[in-house]
Amino acid sequence: QVQLVESGGGLVQTGDSLRLSCAASGRTITNYMMGWFRQAPGKERESVAAFNWRSSGGTSYANSVKGRFTISRDNAKNTVFLQMDSLKPEDTAVYYCAAGFNPYIPWDRSTSYNYWGQGTQVTVSS
Repeated sequence: QVQLVESGGGLVQTGDSLRLSCAASGRTITNYMMGWFRQAPGKERESVAAFNWRSSGGTSYANSVKGRFTISRDNAKNTVFLQMDSLKPEDTAVYYCAAGFNPYIPWDRSTSYNYWGQGTQVTVSS
C-alpha cells in the first residue's frame, strides 16, 4: 500500500505561484509512475503532469500547463512536487497526486494509477 498526502494548496491571485507537495509513505515511489491531476467544480478530473518513463526527459505535461508547471521529485524524501507559476483562474481546482505500478502505460489516464491522495484545493482569483 502507498499512502499519498498532498499539501501546499491555497488562495492566490492571477500570476502568482504555488508549490504543491505529495508525500508518499508505505513504499518507495522511485519506480512508480507519479502524476498530478486536477478537478474543477462540475468538470471531469484531468491530467496535469507526470513522471512518465515513456516520455523523452521522463516527464509529461498537459498542454494547458506546459511552460508554467514543473513536476519534480525528491527521492530521499519520497516526495513529488508540482511547481505552478503564472497561475490563471482556470487553474482553480482540487489537485490530486497519484501513483501507478506500471510506468509504461498512458500517464494521462486516471485509470493508469493505483493510489490517490485526498487532494488539495488551489484557488486563483482574477
